[in-house]
Amino acid sequence: MAPPFCRTSSWANRTHWHERFIAFLPEGATVLDLGCGSGSPVARHMAACGLKITGVDSSPTFISLCRSRLPGHAWIVGDMRSPPLKQLFQGILAWDSFFHLKPADQRKMFAVFHEHAAPSALLMFNAGPRHGEALGTYRGDPLYHASLDPAEYATLLDGIGFDIVAHVVEDPQAGGRTVWLARSRA
Repeated sequence: MAPPFCRTSSWANRTHWHERFIAFLPEGATVLDLGCGSGSPVARHMAACGLKITGVDSSPTFISLCRSRLPGHAWIVGDMRSPPLKQLFQGILAWDSFFHLKPADQRKMFAVFHEHAAPSALLMFNAGPRHGEALGTYRGDPLYHASLDPAEYATLLDGIGFDIVAHVVEDPQAGGRTVWLARSRA
């Protein structure tokens, strides 16, 4: 169970999914944060809850921010599709990063999840509500989004030995995100 301060932080009250993820993990668990960005607010919150974070992001600027904000954790400049790690993690997170990958790369990510999952590992990612690709904008810059069909995500999870714990489409409590939470059977 997450420490009480984790459940009461202002950021945590905006996303119950991260609280669910943390609550399923043992105290001091190791978490692989794929596409960790600048480390704030997600990695910062997980670290405050006592988790040991290894973050991977392709942006040297973001990793530099992570290293200065959270120096007690591991931060790696790299591609989330092929993280340079030979380690297993109790939690794997691809929050607000996974859906920026093209469909073929999303399919390949399930091997990455499997390769880095410790026994009974927890996996959480968010994707779109249905199969498709879209180009949006973020602060004036183009931003690519893609999603597979939900049935395909379920098949891919099963294929790597993960059972779905929870799945909500366009959850209003998560800013309209479609969230997948799964646990490894092995």
